[in-house]
Amino acid sequence: MSGNKKYTYPKQLSIIRFLFNAESIRKNPIPFHKKYFDQFGDTFSLQIGKTKHVILSRDNKVAEYILQKNQKNFQKSELQTKFISKYLGKGLLTANGDFWFKQRRLIQPAFHKQKMNQLVNNMQQTIVSELKDLSENKSLALFPVMNQLAFNVVAKSLFHISANEEKLNRLKLIILQVQEFLIKEIRLPYKALWFKISGQIKKHQQLALESDSIIKEIVEDRINSGTKQNDLLDMLLETRYEDSGEGMSTQQLIDEIKILFIAGHETSANAMTFTLQLLGNYPEIQQKVFKELTEIESQTDDVIEQLQKMTYTNAVINESMRLYPPAWITDRENIEDDEFLGYHIKDKTLIGVSFYELHRNPKYWNNPEEFNPERFLDEQKKESYKYFYPFSAGPRMCIGLGFAMYEMSLTLSHIVKKYNVTSANKDIQINPLITLKPVGAFVTFSKR
Repeated sequence: MSGNKKYTYPKQLSIIRFLFNAESIRKNPIPFHKKYFDQFGDTFSLQIGKTKHVILSRDNKVAEYILQKNQKNFQKSELQTKFISKYLGKGLLTANGDFWFKQRRLIQPAFHKQKMNQLVNNMQQTIVSELKDLSENKSLALFPVMNQLAFNVVAKSLFHISANEEKLNRLKLIILQVQEFLIKEIRLPYKALWFKISGQIKKHQQLALESDSIIKEIVEDRINSGTKQNDLLDMLLETRYEDSGEGMSTQQLIDEIKILFIAGHETSANAMTFTLQLLGNYPEIQQKVFKELTEIESQTDDVIEQLQKMTYTNAVINESMRLYPPAWITDRENIEDDEFLGYHIKDKTLIGVSFYELHRNPKYWNNPEEFNPERFLDEQKKESYKYFYPFSAGPRMCIGLGFAMYEMSLTLSHIVKKYNVTSANKDIQINPLITLKPVGAFVTFSKR
């Protein structure tokens, strides 16, 4: 019986102290995480009630253990499977166990490099179109521009031109509203009853159903048209389960598409905003990117070849994601009792790893607060990748990694070749929601 076992946990944060800071933690947990890591070390714990334990870590050994070395004993937590699936359904982001494995095997081929290469021209056309009327020589709020761009890149990659703009804009608004409420639910569990009786849960579930109906209409229009657009929707419609030879049900396809929209557009929008803001603060690094891009353009006009040669540009993007990882935190629950770092933990312990803090942990990074793309070049790159989790790690690493890097590289290339970017201020502000969002990012674009 587990009740007779002796469990040990890392240094413990007082539940009273946690509850005292709960509202501030909801608004922005990162300063509190840093404070607690500085006080307790790279891993600390919290006990809720008699049996529930939470562990938070910025230790690479913990990240490796739960995501790779013993990943079979760790599954997505209830925070993701219960709260998020209530609005997003049961797709790759929220599924666990055999069902997740089955979906991953089904969808993975659609994101193979060769398939992504087929989307590049369409992706580039969307980027050029979205940025053709970029305001010049005045301070511009950057995130709305990048958010609109990233959303349309995903929309056109998924649906080509088969969805009208009004439907897509409505979909984007629903995604934003649902995410903002979801954060409240996750971070303020003691308000669960109020959220229910006030009708807020029902309201947001209805919004989720509305998003389902928008996507369903687009999918059914494609199926009924009998046309091929060579986009991600076609690729997903063509997938077949190995055991049955059948494709996904319409509802399963809707759930996967919703998750692709959220994971595919918001993380890229965040990363591109942070990267351009950093380049606006470091003109000498921006100039190196420009030099690389112009040299590549003189060597080849093939877009795929250009992407493959963007060594320094990719290093800049990686360093930006080190400092500001869009997926800034992850969590798992152990299925059975487990041991790591000398601790014996009970089953269903919630373990969070802050990639934001791990990426800034001085144990792994020299001058961790410094923006230095050289970390991801030549021999340094091998060492950096050991402690780098912009797309998580292990079997559940983000399926859209290749898509995101293509999109960010093409966007950066288009902007830097055409404009000098200047940031309005040195300070970069953040809002850690489900993803790490930039706040107050203003830049000026001036013609080169």
